[in-house]
Amino acid sequence: MSYLITPPNYRPLLNPKQTEQGIKQIKDFFQQNLSTELRLRRVTAPLFVLKGLGINDDLNGVERAVSFPIKDMDDARAEVVHSLAKWKRLTLAEYAVQPGYGIYTDMNAIRADEELGNLHSLYVDQWDWERVIRPEDRTLDYLKRIVRRIYAAMLRTEYMISEVYPQLIPSLPDEIHFIHSEELLQRYPGLSAKDREHAIAKEYGAVFIIGIGGQLSNGEPHDGRAPDYDDWSTPNSDGFCGLNGDIIVWNNILGRSFEVSSMGIRVDKDSMLRQLALCHAEERKELYFHRRLLAGELPLSVGGGIGQSRLCMLLLKKAHIGEIQASIWPQEMVDRCAAAGIPLI
Repeated sequence: MSYLITPPNYRPLLNPKQTEQGIKQIKDFFQQNLSTELRLRRVTAPLFVLKGLGINDDLNGVERAVSFPIKDMDDARAEVVHSLAKWKRLTLAEYAVQPGYGIYTDMNAIRADEELGNLHSLYVDQWDWERVIRPEDRTLDYLKRIVRRIYAAMLRTEYMISEVYPQLIPSLPDEIHFIHSEELLQRYPGLSAKDREHAIAKEYGAVFIIGIGGQLSNGEPHDGRAPDYDDWSTPNSDGFCGLNGDIIVWNNILGRSFEVSSMGIRVDKDSMLRQLALCHAEERKELYFHRRLLAGELPLSVGGGIGQSRLCMLLLKKAHIGEIQASIWPQEMVDRCAAAGIPLI
């Protein structure tokens, strides 16, 4: 179980009651700030969608969705969502949301293929958000402005919770640093992608790594990304490809990088066709979501997901996501966490 980190001499800074209160305070405060920053209104989201419509998030393309038959629909199969990346764009069209405005929702998912550890659980909760944009907004500069607004909401939330619990000393830097994944590769050519993230996050404290999913000069992507929601193949103003990325911060408790959000400007018709071809997934063009996008029936958008338990774990200075959410863990992990002073819920 090498993916479990047990920090030496770890002791939670909050007791169980304070932790539960802190979780609610962070969630309430952050989502209100996010809504205000990006002009988003809350909508109700599904826990599952029909299989075969191309609506579910494919993540890296290998994760299995939890599915089940629906008795009253001739055993048609439903899938528990991985995320709502595509569903949100359909919803923007259905609600006729105008440019400059958007939606957010509480997304709950089950990801049965996750490698369980400090950061990963079977249960995923995040704020999924999506905002309508204009054609001229499909630029790296626009994406950076959105990232800075999200980061500003994170900073305000960190300050708020430190005022409530002074033992939670703020650690996030005032500014977030931007770097393309190709620049990161050139900076640390001898490191793996994950180790490059550790190195850059430790140096700057908070970074947005641009261009997740496209092939780099070493022949590999920085990380996997499905071909049909984020745009990772369109050239940007820095001379590289990619209009998407991840918000990553340095986690002092775990001594490693810590992803808080995955987001990006979404594919238009041209970039989706190009990315489907690059990924040999052109058969998806016949699916419901893809047909509507190719027909011009869906608005251009920017969107992403922000981990709720992840943000709470970071700001409450917890060593394991199981201190924030109730889930299922291997018994060996439960025992090791107990021995290390990490109280799993």
